[in-house]
Amino acid sequence: MEYFDVIKNLIPLLEAEQENIEKAGHIIAETIMKGGIVQTFGSGHSYAGAIEIAGRAGGLLPVKAVYEETFGRYERIEGVGSEFAKYWDLRENDCVVIISNSGRNPFIIELALFVKSKNVPLIAVTALEVSKKTTSRHSSGKRLFELADVVLDNHSVEGDAAVEIDGLRAKVGGTSSVATDILLNQTVIFAIKEMISKGFEPPVLLSANIDGGPEYNEKLMEKYKESVGYRIILKK
Repeated sequence: MEYFDVIKNLIPLLEAEQENIEKAGHIIAETIMKGGIVQTFGSGHSYAGAIEIAGRAGGLLPVKAVYEETFGRYERIEGVGSEFAKYWDLRENDCVVIISNSGRNPFIIELALFVKSKNVPLIAVTALEVSKKTTSRHSSGKRLFELADVVLDNHSVEGDAAVEIDGLRAKVGGTSSVATDILLNQTVIFAIKEMISKGFEPPVLLSANIDGGPEYNEKLMEKYKESVGYRIILKK
C-alpha cells in the first residue's frame, strides 16, 4: 500500500513543525479573542485546505474560506490578485491563512502583499524546500514564505505527487492536501487550548448530525452575530 507508506513517513516531518504550529495557533487564538475572524484562502486545489477548517464540526465558528470562483484559472496572470483584493472584506483584527504548494504564482503573492499592507498576521502553508528552489512568477520576486509571519511546511515533494508506478511517467498520489489538513487541524487545536487556558470559551461548532447540534450552533451563531455575523454567513 504505497500511499499509506508515504503518509506514514510524512507524519514525523509534520510533527517536527510543532513550534510553528503553536505560533500559528497563538495567532488564531488572539484573533478570535479580539473579535476578528480567521480568513483562509487557497487557489485551485489548495482551496481544499482552506475549507477544511471553515464551518465544520469540531472547528471554530469565526473562520471564513475565501472563495475565488475561477478556481485558480488566472492565478499566473499578474494583476488579477490585486483586483480580487479590492473586494476582500479584511479587517485589522483578522488573521489570514494562505495555502499554496509552490507559493510562486502572482495571485497568491498579490493577496499576501495585500494582507501585509493591512498589517494583518499571515500564516502560510507551503512546500517550503520546493518553494525555496523555485523562482517567483510575480514582478516583486517574492514567494509566499517570504511574506508570511509563520510558515507551516507541508513537506510535499516537487510536483506534489509522491508515488511511482512502473510504466507510468507521471507520479501519482499528491500529499499536500493530507499534510495541510493535519497541520491546520492541529493549529486549531492549539488555538482552542490557548483560549481555554486564558479563560475564554472557544466558539467550537458541533456536528449538525448529533442531537442538539443544530440548536447549539444556532445559539453560537447568535452570540457572534454582532461581531462577525454576515462576514461568516455569506462567505463573501
